[in-house]
Amino acid sequence: MSVGNSQPQLKRELGVFGATLMGLGSIIGTGVFVSIGIAAGIAGPAVILAVAIGAIVAIFNGLSSAQLAANHPLSGGSYEYGYKYLTPSFGFTAGWMFLVAKTASAATAALGFAAYLLNILGVNSGWVVPTAFLAVVVMTLIVLNGIRRSNFANIAIVSVTVLSLGFLILACLPGTIQGGSENFTPFFTGSVADVLHASALMFVAYTGYGRIATLGEEARSPRQTIPRAMIVCLAMTMLLYIAVATVTIGAVGVDVLAGAIQQTKAAPLELVARDITGVGGALVLAIGAMTAMLGVLLNLILGLSRVLLAMGRRHDAPRFLARLNQQQTTPYWSVIVVGVAIALLVLVGNVKTTWSFSAFSVLIYYAITNLAALKLSSQERLYPRWIAVLGLLSCLFLAFWVESSIWQVGLGLIVAGLIWHKVRQRKRLKGKG
Repeated sequence: MSVGNSQPQLKRELGVFGATLMGLGSIIGTGVFVSIGIAAGIAGPAVILAVAIGAIVAIFNGLSSAQLAANHPLSGGSYEYGYKYLTPSFGFTAGWMFLVAKTASAATAALGFAAYLLNILGVNSGWVVPTAFLAVVVMTLIVLNGIRRSNFANIAIVSVTVLSLGFLILACLPGTIQGGSENFTPFFTGSVADVLHASALMFVAYTGYGRIATLGEEARSPRQTIPRAMIVCLAMTMLLYIAVATVTIGAVGVDVLAGAIQQTKAAPLELVARDITGVGGALVLAIGAMTAMLGVLLNLILGLSRVLLAMGRRHDAPRFLARLNQQQTTPYWSVIVVGVAIALLVLVGNVKTTWSFSAFSVLIYYAITNLAALKLSSQERLYPRWIAVLGLLSCLFLAFWVESSIWQVGLGLIVAGLIWHKVRQRKRLKGKG
């Protein structure tokens, strides 16, 4: 089932540079500033290996996403690909998992922003939830103003974030060199299962490249723009994540990095910077972290609203979610609904639980992406078929290394979503009859 020509279409305003920055704004955020600390507590120094494994899986998925988006450049990402290349049930499941996972990720980003802000100000952590709630409201209003203004805000956010991480790497480097291999020994402090669990969590830290695919309807020359932006994003992020994980563990040790999650709620790198450079360095790092979290939040609201837009067009979600503003630049009802959903999750938010839940749901989402990529014709295919095969297998494999309670709830939500989908389909068929 395809979207008809009568449907309102979003304007194509993004080039390679803008799309790349949208991807970087989504990727470099909660993953590097929060999840490295969570994963270090699970895998120890071997979190560096987990970062690399997550990156490899992300490369497979990024290339599959890129060639799908290049051939089918509509808002909605794998939700649209599932419909076009697989079945309505696969398409709906992809959209449903994206909404579930990324709403949780957005709430985590908002809570992370609040934790870094309040920690540097020395304010009681009891204000984390209200501060995070306010951040969601502000970012939702920015997205309601349209993609062009959102893009300008994103460029500023990415610039500040990358500079602060560069500062952290340079500050930690002397300590890493001086300490030698001491803080990396023993490298494996747990089991293979711990490394795979950490890899699943670190994979989520790369998944911002999916925002580029969901913005495919707004990209100029999508067949060229989307793959280039995907590849540049992943290459830059891989290098940055590995550098940050290596120098922070080398400088302060894995116990300090992992323990910082409990001590600061969600601001481990700020504690590392404070330990190495004092209050001034911690402030620089915290500013970068806060802008990164806001960037993630902004881009997730963008991506989630575009998936809701696509689901509204197909009647998988209420029809009013497909309405655009007069300028045809923003699905305003979808943006509002997404903002409300994230704000409600912020009121609950446990960082480790929401991040783990995102890991399972996103891995299922990208498993469907790779399955759809296997259905591309030889004329549509940009990369070898084995890339999609490895992407599919690695996603399904990693998804079940998170806590069993997480993936069991995730499977339950998939079943509940499919029941909803079937009921909606039957109602539509009766309505046509």
